[in-house]
Amino acid sequence: MHALYPAVYYGAMPAARARPFAALALLLAAALAPGAFADTITVFAAASLKEALDAAAKPFSESTGHKVVVSYAASNALARQIEAGAPAAVFICADTEWADYVQSKGLALPGTRRDLLGNDLVLIAPAASGARIRIAPGFALGDALGSGRLAIANPDAVPAGRYAKASLTALGAWSAVERRLAPAENVRAALLLVARGEAPFGIVYRTDAMAEPGVRIVDAFPAASHPPIVYPIVLLKGAPAAAKDLSVYLASAKARAVWRRFGFTEPR
Repeated sequence: MHALYPAVYYGAMPAARARPFAALALLLAAALAPGAFADTITVFAAASLKEALDAAAKPFSESTGHKVVVSYAASNALARQIEAGAPAAVFICADTEWADYVQSKGLALPGTRRDLLGNDLVLIAPAASGARIRIAPGFALGDALGSGRLAIANPDAVPAGRYAKASLTALGAWSAVERRLAPAENVRAALLLVARGEAPFGIVYRTDAMAEPGVRIVDAFPAASHPPIVYPIVLLKGAPAAAKDLSVYLASAKARAVWRRFGFTEPR
């Protein structure tokens, strides 16, 4: 009987035969564990997002196992790198024009773009400065500069600089400062010029000023004096499936609590 049907058991499986099944169970458990099929998600993001995006992406990585690698620079520089073939999966820029540019080149995944964040534009001075200026139509920023220069991101290409130029133009102050600029490659470089005392004033986003103890906010520019500050997020062609999950997470209530903590607003 036993010789004819050696494989029929109704009790516990013998230990020798159970071992392969136990090993298989362990393999399955490992395969189903977070990070077992993890992707690396490369994000190109505007320089002004540095601290906030690092903080917002960390819980996503910890809960999913996906690695988020972020390259920070001026939006225009990042868009050009993407156009040149840089292997980015997600692009978060500081204005709509550079998101439009990437889309116009056929580099974005259709239907994945959304407005993620908003921000404010402020005038800053070194933390130790006692300068006081009220921003209003016709305000004398040129006189306040004295012999110094105004730190500003490149107004010909970088979103922060373009917003600043638009606001100063609307307020009638651009002509007094346009030849007295200290243009920087991105908004964080402009911030650093003021923090180091190399420029008596600068124009940056509110979130940048909040991130740098070496500066203080002198006043805020009226929102109506410049185009709305919007940070679009868009997935790029070739992005791994996890990139969509990251995009959804960054717009979630949990992530928005982080964005607010760093001074970002809802997109206007």
